[in-house]
Amino acid sequence: MAKEFKRYLVTSALPYANGPVHIGHLAGVYIPSDIYTRYLRLKGCDVISVCGSDEHGVPITIKARKEGVSPQQIVDRYHELIKKSFEGLGMSFDIYSRTSSATHAETASAFFRKLYDEGKFIEKNSMQYYDEEAQTFLADRYIVGTCPKCGNDRAYGDQCEKCGSTLSPDELIDPHSAVSGSVPVKRETKHWYLPLDQYEGFLREWILEGHKEWKSNVYGQCKSWLDGGLQPRAVSRDLDWGIPVPVEGAEGKVLYVWFDAPIGYISATKDLTPDWEKYWKSEDTKMVHFIGKDNIVFHCIVFPSMLKAHGGYILPENVPANEFLNLEGDKISTSRNWAVWLHEYLEEFPGKEDVLRYVLCANAPETKDNDFTWKDFQARNNNELVAILGNFVNRALVLTQKYFGGETPACGELTDYDRETIAEVAAVKASLEANIENYRFREALKEAMNIARIGNKYLADTEPWKVIKSDPERVKTILNIALQITANTAIAIEPFMPFSAAKILKMLATEKFGWERLGAMDLISAGHRIGEPSLLFEKIEDDVIQRQLDKLAATKAANQAAEAAQYVEPQKDTIQFDDFQKMDIRVSTILAAEKVAKTKKLLKLTVDTGIDKREIVSGIAEYFTPEELVGKQVLVLVNLAPRELKGILSKGMILMAEDASGKLRLLQPGDPTNNGAVVG
Repeated sequence: MAKEFKRYLVTSALPYANGPVHIGHLAGVYIPSDIYTRYLRLKGCDVISVCGSDEHGVPITIKARKEGVSPQQIVDRYHELIKKSFEGLGMSFDIYSRTSSATHAETASAFFRKLYDEGKFIEKNSMQYYDEEAQTFLADRYIVGTCPKCGNDRAYGDQCEKCGSTLSPDELIDPHSAVSGSVPVKRETKHWYLPLDQYEGFLREWILEGHKEWKSNVYGQCKSWLDGGLQPRAVSRDLDWGIPVPVEGAEGKVLYVWFDAPIGYISATKDLTPDWEKYWKSEDTKMVHFIGKDNIVFHCIVFPSMLKAHGGYILPENVPANEFLNLEGDKISTSRNWAVWLHEYLEEFPGKEDVLRYVLCANAPETKDNDFTWKDFQARNNNELVAILGNFVNRALVLTQKYFGGETPACGELTDYDRETIAEVAAVKASLEANIENYRFREALKEAMNIARIGNKYLADTEPWKVIKSDPERVKTILNIALQITANTAIAIEPFMPFSAAKILKMLATEKFGWERLGAMDLISAGHRIGEPSLLFEKIEDDVIQRQLDKLAATKAANQAAEAAQYVEPQKDTIQFDDFQKMDIRVSTILAAEKVAKTKKLLKLTVDTGIDKREIVSGIAEYFTPEELVGKQVLVLVNLAPRELKGILSKGMILMAEDASGKLRLLQPGDPTNNGAVVG
């Protein structure tokens, strides 16, 4: 039997304050968190929702250095932007705090100090890269070099963003400092480590035996980590931005951001209420962490181990992590600006906050990575929000205004069909609750929308616009039921679309209902005068969507141009002048071109080299058609040893260049010149 809880603590992953929030963050963490919290509030539960900006760590110092400002200026800028964006989308956090606050510094320091004083850490000396010119130890992100996996010469010491490989600084080829450009040296440094291996037994029992109900992606990742064996994890870093390690002999060291950040949930709760301990230390509290899949290990293994080591804190009951959301078939990337940014959406789609909330929930990556497309966004708005939800609410209200002057008619004798419809509405509640409480928000949203579908079908089947001519008393009952369904719709959609729920209630001229009233058919009293109807949603036209697609196309083009400008093949081995002199490169004209039968890549070219006319087989059919090559002057290596390809003797090589995108381009003389002219 499931345990009953007196109160709830809902946490949402702290967004990193080095950039804005995008739709991937929303779909993965914040929309689900807000749905769950709003649902609990509607039920009258004692619940608090905490979040805040994660403001320490190396990426922030890197961004500050690039912009020539202080880290504090970076976090101040993005903290305010993120906070304002969340407010604009209706995120109902009880507090949106920050890890640069005094309360957090005090809380995190005290947490570390307690574990330190009790001997819960181990101290280890290790060799780490040091920039002698800048006189600083280098975090992994401050070390750049060539990736050993793909040859990218701009890989970081922790990851290659080109091929996605996880790296260590020692794996980089020709590592150098991103701070000064100099070659770093290895120096000894001391750090403190949390011995996660000592908590394996506790974690196995708590997760693998005690929480088999967790989502499969969360449970599976935890099991994989535990089966692989846990290792001690550093809790300090050599850095000048962060919370100083509160022990003697730790000058120039700060708390590692992964240790510091989750304590931000505790410090935020402290800032919210003096009764913070009942949410963190009472077994009657249910704590739920909403995170993305990249944070599973921190919230399910590392943070619980920290809490266990400290003692006195409760552990999360669930960690419903979502997978990733892609954008138009490509991975969302902050560095490539491949994203739909929340603050830009709010500016470009005013009044459509709930459309984004709806689409991101309906398409949420709950069990696998999903894809956001602007065409799907448009279709869901036009075909679901406008045509189903908006259409039903509008018809119910407009018909009441038209036939009864906006006064709610009394409900008369019910037909069997009326009773069936009422029973259908009442049945939604149990399914809706089960889905929300088991973190199946996509299914829950379908159930909430189902009430509007029931209402639409009811009006379509009863046809009050026809019946009014012959039986106006019957129409009173029909529209009374339609208004009750409308009020039920407002209750059901409030966790998902709070702006629309409030708009429906305003049009009904009534106050907000509690969750316990969902399914009731006496929400609107006979004689109650409703407000003025207005459209709940508006159709989104093609040109609006095309502007967004054009914006993304421009971003993609800019990224490709930047890559092409930056990517250069490394220099090949040195040759002697005599080696170069051996190559006979001549200006030549392509006289004829045709595809080589039964091949996809080969073209047979007839060229005039000025010396002779010869045939050359070239693998360029994927880049050029035969027609566009005829008549072009090109550069040909004429003294290359002949080679037979598909039965054709190829005498020479057309010189080409390959750009960063992999496209081949002809090398041609700048001005027309005579065939046979020697290049050298």
